[in-house]
Amino acid sequence: MPKPSASKAAAETGKTRRFISGVVEGFYGRPWTMEQRTELFQREQKWGLNTYLYAPKDDYKHRMYWRDLYSPEEAEKLVALITAAKKNGVDFIYAISPGLDITFSNPKEVATLKRKLDQVSGFGCSSFSLLFDDIETEMCPADKQAFSSFAHAQVAVTNEVFKHLGQPDTFLFCPTDYCAAFCTPNVSQSAYLHTVGENLLPGIDVLWTGPKVVSHHITVESIVEVSSVLKRAPVIWDNIHANDYDPQRIFMGPYKDRPTDLIPKLRGVLTNPNCEYYPNFVAIHTLATWCRSGGGQRDVEMSDDDDEAGSDPRYSPRRALTLALTDWLQEFLSTDQPGGPRPLNPTHLKKESSDEEPMQTDVGDPVYVPGSGDNPLFTAEPLTLDDLQLLSELFYLPYEHGSTARTMLTELDWLKAHREAVGEAETEMTAEWRSRAKCFDVMCVAVFTMFNRLSNAPNRSILYDLYNYICDIKSGVTLARAYVKQLGGQSRSSGQVMTDDPEPWGFRGGLSGEFQRMLPCHGNRDLFRHPPMTSVYSIRPFCPEDKTEIQKIHMEMQRGEAKAPAAALPALISDGLAGGQLCPSPSCGLVLEDERGVCGYALGLTDATAAALNNQRALPGDFPSMITMQLHPRVTDPAPARRMIGSLLSLMKTSGSRGVFCELRQGDRRMFDFYSKLGSFTTLKMAGLPQDVIAMGTSL
Repeated sequence: MPKPSASKAAAETGKTRRFISGVVEGFYGRPWTMEQRTELFQREQKWGLNTYLYAPKDDYKHRMYWRDLYSPEEAEKLVALITAAKKNGVDFIYAISPGLDITFSNPKEVATLKRKLDQVSGFGCSSFSLLFDDIETEMCPADKQAFSSFAHAQVAVTNEVFKHLGQPDTFLFCPTDYCAAFCTPNVSQSAYLHTVGENLLPGIDVLWTGPKVVSHHITVESIVEVSSVLKRAPVIWDNIHANDYDPQRIFMGPYKDRPTDLIPKLRGVLTNPNCEYYPNFVAIHTLATWCRSGGGQRDVEMSDDDDEAGSDPRYSPRRALTLALTDWLQEFLSTDQPGGPRPLNPTHLKKESSDEEPMQTDVGDPVYVPGSGDNPLFTAEPLTLDDLQLLSELFYLPYEHGSTARTMLTELDWLKAHREAVGEAETEMTAEWRSRAKCFDVMCVAVFTMFNRLSNAPNRSILYDLYNYICDIKSGVTLARAYVKQLGGQSRSSGQVMTDDPEPWGFRGGLSGEFQRMLPCHGNRDLFRHPPMTSVYSIRPFCPEDKTEIQKIHMEMQRGEAKAPAAALPALISDGLAGGQLCPSPSCGLVLEDERGVCGYALGLTDATAAALNNQRALPGDFPSMITMQLHPRVTDPAPARRMIGSLLSLMKTSGSRGVFCELRQGDRRMFDFYSKLGSFTTLKMAGLPQDVIAMGTSL
C-alpha cells in the first residue's frame, strides 16, 4: 500500500522546504567506513550542513545487485548510520541505481525496487533517490514497446516509486543526461530533459552537475536555463573536488567559481568530494561557508579580497580556505590513535612537563638525554598553517593550480628558457638567473619542509590519506630542483638524477603514463600552458586535383564516427560535396595544408535547393546555402580551422548568400562543439532531417 504523502502534507500546510546542503558519497572506489561517516555527520551539524546522500558506487547492493535485500548484519550497520545521521540533524538520503539492467516495463522489476526501498524505509530512512547516471541509453525490446523514449521509462518508474513511498519530503532523481554536455543538441532543446520536466511529479527534485561532469564554473544563467526546462530548481551534484577519475590527483582548494547568487535559484548543493575521506575537510568546510554566505547580506569579513577578480560580495574563497585550514590544523595536531606520536612539544623531554607516559617505553624507563658531545635528538617541527596553505596550493582544483604552484611552474619555465644566460661572463641576465634560481630553491625547500612536518604530524589517519600524494609531489620537486642546480653548475651530485639511466623514482612510471605520452594531444590540458606549438598551416583555394585527398579525409572521419565497421551512418547532403559527386560553387572552396599535405577542407554550395531535394530535405527558410568542413585528426590547433571557416563564410557572402547551414551526425561531437563555440551558429529545424542528424546555421 502507498504510504501517506509527506510532501503533499507539507505543501498543504505551507511549510517551506529547506535548502539541501551537504555531502554525497557517490564516487567510484573504496567506500568510506561507518566511523568516518558518523564523524562526517558530526562535522555537518557543526558547520551548518543538513544532508548526506548515500550512493557509493562500490556498494554492490546500491548499484550492481540492487535487487538484493540487505542481510541482517548489513541492515544493522545501516540502521546505526541512519540513527547517527538523525542524531546530528542530518537528513540521510538512501540512493539506489537500478539503471544498469532494470526492465522498466516489467511489473516484477518495479515491485522488486519497491521492496528494496521498503526495507530501507524500515531502517528508519525517510528520504530517497533514484539514480540513472552513467548507464547505457539503449532500451531493451520490451521497454521499446511500452515506452516512447528512455526518459518516459525512467519518469514512469520514478513517479510510481515516489507515490509508493508516500511522496516523501526529499526524493531526488538523477537523469542520464545530468549535465549540459550530455544534452542533444543543447539544454533548451533536449527532448530528454523536456520529457523529465513535463512528466516528473513536482515533489521530485532533479540532480544536475552543471555545464560538464566536472564543471569549472556554474553560472546563474545556466541554472535559469535548465530550471526552465525541468520546471523546477535543480540540486547541484558538484564534482569540483571529485578525484575518482585520476588516482594521481587530489583537490584541497576552496569551493569556488559558483556565485552565491545561485543559492536562491537552486534547491540545494551536494558536494561529491575526493575518494579519500580525511582530505575532504577543506571541500566540505568551504562549501558550508559558501552556503552560509548566501543570506543576501554583504559579509564584510568574507569579501575583502581585492585581489580576486570578479569577487563575490558575500563570499571569498581565499578567506574561506584560511578558515578551513585553521580548523584543520587542530585536527592534524591531535593524536588520533594509541601509540601514535604525541603532540609536538619541545619541552616533552623534561619529565616534569607532562604526566604522559614516554612514547614506546615501559613505565619507569629513563628518558634519553644526549651528552655534550653526542648527536642532538631529532626534534620534529610542528606543522603550521603556512604548511597547510602550501599543501592546498599544490593540490588545488581540477582547472587551476594554487598561487605557489603557478609561481614554481613559471619560474622553472623561465629558468629553463634562459639557461644560456649561465655562462662564465657575469651579465645582468646572469645575475637575474641566479637570483631567480635561488628563489626557486627556497620554494622547493618549503615543499620538503612541509613534507617532513606532515610526515611527523600526530594524526596519522589524515597523513595516510595524503601520503602517496605528498610523496609524489616531493619527488617531482626534487627532480626540478636538481635540474635547476645542474643548469647553474652548482652540484654534480644533484645533477646525477638527470641522467639517461635514472632510478625508478626519477621518472613517471606506469603503463598508463606511457600510453598518454604516445598520444598527439598529451599535455594540451596542462594547467600551465606554453604558447601553442603548432605546425605551419596554409589555406588555399580548392582545385579539382584536391578531390582524392578530400575523399580520404571524409572517409577516415566517417570510419571514426561509426561504432562498428558495419554501422550504417545517416546520409548528409554534404556527403556529395566531400565525396566528389557535387562540385563546390565557384570561389567557395578552401583547403587546409600542413607540411604533410592536405589536412582539412571547407566547401560550399551557394544554392543547395537541388541537393536538398535529392536527399528529400526542405531547406530552412533563410539559409539557402550549404557548407561542409572537416579536419584530419592530426590538426589539434583550432585556430586555422576558425580562419578557414571565416574565410569561407566571407566568400559565400560575396557570392550573394544570405545564410548558410550545415548538417552534422550526432556522433560528430568534435565538429558540433566547433560550430557551437563559434558563437554565430545555432541549431535549425529542417523538414526531412534523419533522426540522428543535426542542422546548424548562421546568417551572413
